[in-house]
Amino acid sequence: MKNLERSLAQGRFLLNLKAQNLHEVFEAAVDHLVAHGHLAPEHRLKVIQALEDREAKAPTAIGHSMAVPHAYLDEVPESMVFFVRLRHSLPLGAPDGFPTKFIFILLGPEGAAADHLDLLAQLVRLMSDDLFRYEVTVAPNRDELLGALRRAMQRIEEAKPEKPKPSDDGLRYTGRWFGGIVEDFRRRWPHYVADFRDGLHPKSISSTLFLFFACLAPAITFGGLMATMTGNTIGAVEMLVASAVCGVAYALFSGQPLIILGGTGPLLIFTALLYQLLGHPQVQLQHYFLETLAWVGLWCMVILLVIAAADGSCLMRYFTRFTDETFAALISIIFIYEAVRKLLFQFQDLEEKKHHDTALLTLLLALGTLYVATGLSRVRRSRYLLPSVREFLADFGPTIAMAAMTLLAISPWLRDVSLDVLPIPEFEGGITPTKVLENGQPRPWLVNPFRAPVWIWIVSFFPALLLAVLVFVDQNITARLINSPQHKLTKGPAYHWDLALVAVLIGICSLFGLPWLVAATVRSLNHVRSLATVEEAVLPSGEKRERIVHVRENRITPLAIHLLIGGSLLLLPLLKVVPMAVLYGLFLYMGIVSMAGNQFFERLQLWLTDPSLYPSTHYIRRVPQRVIHAFTAVQLGCLAVLWAVKASVLGILFPLFIALLVPVRLLLPRWFREDHLEALDADEVPEEEEEHWV
Repeated sequence: MKNLERSLAQGRFLLNLKAQNLHEVFEAAVDHLVAHGHLAPEHRLKVIQALEDREAKAPTAIGHSMAVPHAYLDEVPESMVFFVRLRHSLPLGAPDGFPTKFIFILLGPEGAAADHLDLLAQLVRLMSDDLFRYEVTVAPNRDELLGALRRAMQRIEEAKPEKPKPSDDGLRYTGRWFGGIVEDFRRRWPHYVADFRDGLHPKSISSTLFLFFACLAPAITFGGLMATMTGNTIGAVEMLVASAVCGVAYALFSGQPLIILGGTGPLLIFTALLYQLLGHPQVQLQHYFLETLAWVGLWCMVILLVIAAADGSCLMRYFTRFTDETFAALISIIFIYEAVRKLLFQFQDLEEKKHHDTALLTLLLALGTLYVATGLSRVRRSRYLLPSVREFLADFGPTIAMAAMTLLAISPWLRDVSLDVLPIPEFEGGITPTKVLENGQPRPWLVNPFRAPVWIWIVSFFPALLLAVLVFVDQNITARLINSPQHKLTKGPAYHWDLALVAVLIGICSLFGLPWLVAATVRSLNHVRSLATVEEAVLPSGEKRERIVHVRENRITPLAIHLLIGGSLLLLPLLKVVPMAVLYGLFLYMGIVSMAGNQFFERLQLWLTDPSLYPSTHYIRRVPQRVIHAFTAVQLGCLAVLWAVKASVLGILFPLFIALLVPVRLLLPRWFREDHLEALDADEVPEEEEEHWV
């Protein structure tokens, strides 16, 4: 590696070279060497010809966006490495299918090939470091290149003794009170300033605009549903206030700021069931609903704080990819199902309630939003336009799609068609709570829990236990999905710290009559995807595969998203022009995009795929087909049970059924071999899958 470091220090590199083939690369590299005195001018053509002759024998693209052309001639005075970073990647036939962006040209006298064998192995290991590939992609000069190389060498050196175990990654049981919280704080605190600095990037703007609408629409929707289910005690105003306040607090003080807090279906169902329970004929205490809500939330806060202090999140070690993927699949399907259900509702009772034009335009706008957002997200892999333009269109795809469909909906040609728009609450006399008292005045924001009978203070502990289980499972599974190795996050998780923070926020919301919020899976996954830099491979079978190289971890985007939601409380009337159809399309897009990388959906596709065309993944190479299908069938059965419970009167027990996925997974070794389960349920892609081309 010293050879590479010395070559970079001596200026033997070219950055952002515009080349359409390797011949142009070789010419530019050799000309640079001649111009700087590293190679005699009379040997220029011979060196170029030697490189091309070697390339004609077999491609030197070996994977991970890297090619290593080489030539050994006595005319070359010394062993050297010349590095080229291409402006546009070239498809050079790498085994992993990814186009080549980085070229390391190895040159030397006859017999120097042996000296380069160790260097070649080091280059392979170096380029398998995703963080290095990202840093060397954005490095503008020699100093940044050398800095990226030295940091990568340090990471490789530190990783030599032993590969870190997944159980040490934020889920190590400390055995002392508050031990996990303290370790989370120590792990994340050194990155706090960098979290703000790293957010100063164009990707943050596109992510903020996309997630603003992606968070605003569910907040208003869930708020409207909650108003219906709680007799207008809690509505859209409270949901927006809670989203803004809790989102800003979480962005500033959480350990993993990429997580987005929001209202979720299970929490909505739990709140509605609590309201119905107080309205039972034998109870009739709905006028104490907010006070009861406060006691349940406060008890839940205490329970969650005890769990966080006792390192309870370490139980997530028993949650595997099996449980994570099943839960994520359920949430993705819920988003798609709700969007489709809303669209189908437009076509019901057309003669009585709606016009045919309204229903058809709603469908077209939703599908148009989905099509444009999906199409623009694929522009990044297109051959057309400049890379910077493709990156811009891909990052701002959802925002552009929403803006385009909204402008189309309010255009003069379609103005006569009546469309449902965002259900914006009317504010008269300022932002006030939804509930109106008998004297016609809105209730005070602060709830007095001691107004309820004493027995409610005590009995509230039991529903709080169920709520704590729901929050614990929802928060930590979402955190596991966000911190998944495939996202290549580098700053570390903070399970215990974040659970304690969510507990405090639940307690504060309870005292102000605000809905409870928890990590929202689909919104959080889309937040990560919107900040990711990805590469795409095209396999010989024609199958396309993406991998994340780097995610811009920061606090700017979640902070800006929730500040905008807070500001929207004052500007909501301006958002009345946004048709609900566009938001349905956004929901579809979010649900579909969040399926990316979910191995469960990949294995489901195998049921309809010709076995001779199966991709050569690690589990297909190791596990018999019937075992793969049986494992997928078990997962599908669990998903069906979760869906049935969610939709039934037992919805309040939904968190318990999610937790039951763990014992189901623990029982699978009775019917599946352990080595098969290790391949199918691996948290990380095995090392040989990443480097099978070496």
